[in-house]
Amino acid sequence: MSVYKASVIISTYNQPEWLEKVLWGYELQTESNFEVIIADDGSGVSTQQLITKFKETSHLKITHVWQEDDGFRKTKILNKAILKTTSDYLIFTDGDCIPRSDFVETHLKLKTSNTFLSGGYFKLPEHISNVISKEDIVSQRCFQLEWLLNNGLKKSFKTNKLTADGMKSWLLNTFTPTKATFDGMNVSGWKQAILDVNGFDERMQYGGEDREIGERLVNNGIKFKQVRYSTICVHLHHDRPYKNEEVIKFNKAIRKATKTNKHKITKFGIKKYK
Repeated sequence: MSVYKASVIISTYNQPEWLEKVLWGYELQTESNFEVIIADDGSGVSTQQLITKFKETSHLKITHVWQEDDGFRKTKILNKAILKTTSDYLIFTDGDCIPRSDFVETHLKLKTSNTFLSGGYFKLPEHISNVISKEDIVSQRCFQLEWLLNNGLKKSFKTNKLTADGMKSWLLNTFTPTKATFDGMNVSGWKQAILDVNGFDERMQYGGEDREIGERLVNNGIKFKQVRYSTICVHLHHDRPYKNEEVIKFNKAIRKATKTNKHKITKFGIKKYK
């Protein structure tokens, strides 16, 4: 049995400045008994140098899983990262999502058998993403509505994600119209359940690739629980040059087949089948 309560899998690609902010966030977690697996889809030397620095100076237990840059192959690197985890409970997130200090603790506190937790994220505009410093993360003011408003954030219903607590967060989680799904920026669940459906479908590139594994998990009897107002992270701004309409169309066809045929296992996952 693993000594770690959770394995946090962070996907990244050539965003070392954002990844540094994210790793600062994990250094501040109220729950310290977890490992970090960085699933790196072909980043260059600056990301490697950043991770090396953290491994030398941080108390975090970091494993860097890297593959050559050959286009958007996030599903493939995530499958490789899953095999490197040593905990039986996995938290998936991205290298542009800074976790609030109670992020890991809350995922672990809310976990239940046969269930995955579907968290959300609070998206920040570009100018706020750029100004967030280490001190803003250490003090946790980058999660405080007043600080964000003072830095130019426009107030909306979504700001409830940052202010909800106790009964309010329960009510919002329970009655939100947003369906609980496998959203790769903030989701957690059991490693064995992932292995049972053979991980991510490696045919899929950007566009619903995380939702598809969630749909197979549901077909295999897993429930998804909404926790978007409890497990909090702020999402740093970035462009998506890898977005491709043809690929999205291809991905939608795979998802349609998964739903229609109630597929539980992909032949194109961690293990390859003929």
